[in-house]
Amino acid sequence: MTDMIFMVHRDMDPKKTAPMLLVLFVVITATMVEPARGSTCMTTFFATLVQMIPCRPAVAPFSPILPSEACCNAIKALGQPCLCVLLSGPPISGMDRNMALQLPSKCTANFEPCNTTKH
Repeated sequence: MTDMIFMVHRDMDPKKTAPMLLVLFVVITATMVEPARGSTCMTTFFATLVQMIPCRPAVAPFSPILPSEACCNAIKALGQPCLCVLLSGPPISGMDRNMALQLPSKCTANFEPCNTTKH
């Protein structure tokens, strides 16, 4: 099979393959770029909630527990759009929204504040 791929590659005209390789390069590069801050959340509400499991002790009502390293890593991986979607969604049992809103600052994640007011 590798011989066949080599033959096809060897017989291809560079003038025809160059534009195709350029498009392939642009597509691959675009998928590796981090989304902009103003972008939307690319995961479901449930997937975001699951990713926040390490933060549960820190967002329990009246909890004095600081967020763990695993929680802060989850917050930074989620990003501001997903955190805001989660916090502006339906009520979550065992989660104090005000405490959850403080997670980015406690985890030194430079997120814009979430606008959780309902329109």
